[in-house]
Amino acid sequence: MAPKTPRYQPYKSPAGGWGAAAATAKVMLEQSVVAKGSKALLSMNQPGGFKCPSCAFPDADQRKTLEFCENGAKALAHEATRARVERSFFEAHTVSELMEQSDYWLEMQGRLTEPMRYDAGTDKYVPCSWDEAFALIGQHLQALDDPNEAEFYTSGRTPNEAAFLYSIFVREFGTNNFPDCSNMCHEPTSRGLPPVLGIGKGSVILDDFAQAEAIFVMGQNTGTNSPRMMTNLVEARKRGVPIVAVNPMPEKALMRFTEPQDVVQMATFGSTPISSEFVHIRIGGDLALLKGMMKVMFERDASGEPVLDKDFIAEHTTGFEALRADVLSQNWDEIVAISGISEEQIRRCADIYIRSRATIICYGMGLTQHQQGSRLIQQLANLLLLRGNIGKPGAGIAPIRGHSNVQGDRTVGIDEKPKPAYLDKVREVFGFEPPRENGHHTVESVEAMRAGTAKVFIGLGGNFVRAVPDTAEAYAAMSRLRLTVGIATKLNRGHLIHGQDALILPVVARSERVRTALGEQFVTIEDAMSNVTASRGVLEPAAENLMPEVEIVCRMAMATLPNSKVDWARYIDDYDAIRDKIAEVYPELFANFSERIKAPHGFHLDVPSRRRVWKTETGKANMLVFEGLLVDTPVDDPDMLRLATVRSHDQFNTTIYSNSDRYRGVYNDRMVLFMNEADRKARGLEAGQKIALETIFHDGLERRVEGLTVLDYAMPPGSVAGYYPELNPLLPLDFHDRISGTPAAKSIPVRVVASS
Repeated sequence: MAPKTPRYQPYKSPAGGWGAAAATAKVMLEQSVVAKGSKALLSMNQPGGFKCPSCAFPDADQRKTLEFCENGAKALAHEATRARVERSFFEAHTVSELMEQSDYWLEMQGRLTEPMRYDAGTDKYVPCSWDEAFALIGQHLQALDDPNEAEFYTSGRTPNEAAFLYSIFVREFGTNNFPDCSNMCHEPTSRGLPPVLGIGKGSVILDDFAQAEAIFVMGQNTGTNSPRMMTNLVEARKRGVPIVAVNPMPEKALMRFTEPQDVVQMATFGSTPISSEFVHIRIGGDLALLKGMMKVMFERDASGEPVLDKDFIAEHTTGFEALRADVLSQNWDEIVAISGISEEQIRRCADIYIRSRATIICYGMGLTQHQQGSRLIQQLANLLLLRGNIGKPGAGIAPIRGHSNVQGDRTVGIDEKPKPAYLDKVREVFGFEPPRENGHHTVESVEAMRAGTAKVFIGLGGNFVRAVPDTAEAYAAMSRLRLTVGIATKLNRGHLIHGQDALILPVVARSERVRTALGEQFVTIEDAMSNVTASRGVLEPAAENLMPEVEIVCRMAMATLPNSKVDWARYIDDYDAIRDKIAEVYPELFANFSERIKAPHGFHLDVPSRRRVWKTETGKANMLVFEGLLVDTPVDDPDMLRLATVRSHDQFNTTIYSNSDRYRGVYNDRMVLFMNEADRKARGLEAGQKIALETIFHDGLERRVEGLTVLDYAMPPGSVAGYYPELNPLLPLDFHDRISGTPAAKSIPVRVVASS
């Protein structure tokens, strides 16, 4: 697969439309799944079908003929691909040779087909039986001096049934070490919102978009990361609803979009302008914007305007006076300087918010991935509370989560900080005493590997080592482990950075049928708006020797815990029995789970804040004060730029579908740096020049990435962007939110240096 010549050319068409249709057709052809993939697409996100293995945005309640997007089609095509990684592939390649290949090359090799074990003598993976694999896992886990020497990772693709059993297995084993993908993205939602609203979930459902009078989209690239949401934004704009997009990058889909399912628009090459107001925020300027908007509200309230919902504030909140004092103490010059936004535009945004009787604020990792991400989300909630925009139709807070079941995994027990009431329920239902001390989140798990106190790593999906910060440090740390286990559908970098012993365990994919001794089974998924729906695969498994996630978890438990109190063998075959146990552990959420899930569109989990019930210590929504305007530690260096790592349009998390990013005009290259033209010229750089980036950090380690091509882009002054995970080596492990542990990947302090 020879590399293609890089090309940089602005994309002049609207997002979506014929470009999306062409990209969908192209990926189906590339993966040789035109007939099979097209048939499967008709079942994706439909009642009786399977849930998209990509994003977590909800399905429309009204059945559509097509309920998928371009990136969902890419995810399916790569999952259903005809390409296979068989034993002959591993016979032909050492692990050292595979390490030289790109992430894209590894992805394109296709589906894994049988269990493989690393052989140090040949530096190759060799076939092993499932029994041998589980015996090796049991042997290593039983040999540990302490259960806390093992780390158990969970990917957001893992369905509820497998995640629940995984949490029970690991807790019976004796640890709460559950690093998971939520730790790296929306953990500030999970940790920041409960002190304010009583729950770490959004309060919005899909119907609210049809009733909203204003929608703010902050730090979220909707057209790439949750494209089905574009339908809701298009419909809102056609109703005249103002949409305010807040982002350091003017993302194509939030500017203008053609809905591929709109026959008239497609036929006439039409499109819909999305953002009525684009706020070109500086990286790290969101808190200043939020406080600026609140300052406008408090000023206008003081002049006698009915700006605040005082009845709601009095009945449902605490902390109002302290919040007002803090916000009014902020200086307009500092607000403007830090946000990069004029006072005039901030007042305009505040006016849009004030005039709306029902406002939704959506946000993504552009807000969560800062050193104070959790507290930033709390201030966003404060803004909503000031006008009673929680718990009424058309309004609320909407974290737009990424992976398809990342929220569900947390709901059913993947949590390194479990609540005592939950642990009591586990003891009652399963008859063992679970560990009570907190376990490790992602950053802490890598720190344990570096310290040598972690010995075993098991990854239930995902590409952990490529996703985490401090790539060089993480590679070295994981290479010292005694055992690494990767449970996956495709080959990835995480299988090549391995322990002394290593296993690759191939799993049945989301789109494929699961058959057990009791017949065909289905799993369940919770989307980003707390809807639980069934997912039934429609394709045949890619190979005979694949195993469902549920069975892999059960077999690991049986090999590790020979005297377990849990009936693992039963759960291998009967997924309804698993759901019955979920209902026993979570009676308030999942009562009568096995019956309720039979409804075509599943059911909605209760979100108390949606009912204006606040599960906080005060029994009210708490307006919390965050002093100052900075969400990241200031850096005293005149050459400092703030780097945000971002995905390309042909990417989902660490999975690279191609080396192009058409909406940003980048083709056949991922080693680029998007930079403000004035910043480039101030540093004496030419457009297209090769440069290196170095991290500015206090720990004495050199972090450097070479060979980046500088591209002029509409970035705010002082802000640059480049692709994840290629720029992860620049992100220090210790550069994270202290409340949630989430790495601050959207605000890395860097400087440009000459490339060697």
